[in-house]
Amino acid sequence: MCTGHTLEAVMEDGRGLDLIKLTTDKLSTDAVSESVTCSSCGAISLFIGTTRDHFEGKRVVQLEYEAYVPMAESEMRKICADVRRRWPTVRHICIHHRLGVVPVTEASVIIGVSSPHRSDSLEAVKYGIDALKSTVPIWKKEIYESEEPCWKENSECLWTGSRAERKKTT
Repeated sequence: MCTGHTLEAVMEDGRGLDLIKLTTDKLSTDAVSESVTCSSCGAISLFIGTTRDHFEGKRVVQLEYEAYVPMAESEMRKICADVRRRWPTVRHICIHHRLGVVPVTEASVIIGVSSPHRSDSLEAVKYGIDALKSTVPIWKKEIYESEEPCWKENSECLWTGSRAERKKTT
């Protein structure tokens, strides 16, 4: 696992750019928006996932993310390829995910998509975050104000299954 690594992969398929970044630096919505801007596109859709200050009645101070970087990059590339297959008019795709400490209100993930029309970019962004949460090996630890930290699993995560399914096998 890696928490101190910046990785940026840029793939160009002739139709557009796929930009992937895993970093410990603060994420920029402006940078993501600018990276997917295209004169032939009338729509840019962004998803910004931020650290909220509470979870199940507990005060959250910050989140910490770790990733298995080679596999995360591979899965993020697959998401971009899937988006292009499902929405052929998509021009540029940008997925930035922060690793390490992410304080309350700061972004942990930003996904940007440009396309000629809004429906494709909106649907592609939703697909992108759903796929990222279910397939990309990034783990989150919640740090609370007055309780022990807790590693959290994504309920959407394909490799963990549901809690009920895991209890059946133990």
